[in-house]
Order: sequence, then structure tokens, then C-alpha cells
Amino acid sequence: MSYTHFLYHIVFATKDRMPLIAESWEDELYRYLAGIIRNHNGEPIEINGMPDHVHVFARLAAIEAIANFMRELKSGSSKWIRKNHQPKFNWQRRYGAFTVSESASDAVRKYIREQKKHHPSQSFESEYKSLSQHHGIDFDERYLWD
Repeated sequence: MSYTHFLYHIVFATKDRMPLIAESWEDELYRYLAGIIRNHNGEPIEINGMPDHVHVFARLAAIEAIANFMRELKSGSSKWIRKNHQPKFNWQRRYGAFTVSESASDAVRKYIREQKKHHPSQSFESEYKSLSQHHGIDFDERYLWD
């Protein structure tokens, strides 16, 4: 038997970063995302966001490729949003998925929990670039916002 412990901080935005996630149903969305994670044998740890993006902190199973997981997380949740709240909703194509060490997990949880506190002074674009740079990800800004 193998033992694994993969923590991911995942960030993804609405198409064109439009503020489409309404406060009236965002908690319902976060619960829906948590259910998708559990259906993939994962553990949702913290989920929060803003009208134009979502942060997910989760423990994922080692057998799951992150690209496959993200495809299902985004497609399943966008179908649910379109059916229940926003008929023209889509996520942007790209996403960020950053591995997190157990020693940093409390800081990541706090960061995600406090999204609404720090976003009045920081745009999503700035936050996303900063997270990518912090995790050593080289990116070409021409393709960052697809």
C-alpha cells in the first residue's frame, strides 16, 4: 500500500473575469465544489472566493491527474451554475494549481478564508501573478487569461 498526502491550492476565474458569482449563492457553489472533490476521493479543506474567481484548498488522491480533476471540477460546477443561477456562465480555460506543504497549510487556509478582506486592495490579476511567481511558475502573459 502507498501512502500519499497531496495538498493543492487551486485558483480559477470566471470567463473574462466577469463578476458572475453572486453572494446570494456563493456558499451553495462552494458546497457543490466540495461535493465534487469528495466524489474524487479528495478532502475539501477550504473554499472561498470573490465574484470573479474561486480558491480551493484540498487534499487530492494520488491516482487523480490534476488536469483531469480540474476538467471535471470546472465542467461539473459550470453546468450546475448554468442550470441553477447564471445561464451564460463559464470558467476561464486556465487555472493555477499549487502544491502546498503541511507546514504551510494553516497560512493557506487563512489566506483563502480572508479573500474578501484583501481583495479591495488587490486585483485578481495581481493576486494570480503573485501566486504564480511565488511558486516559481514561468508564464507568458499573452496566454495567462485564456
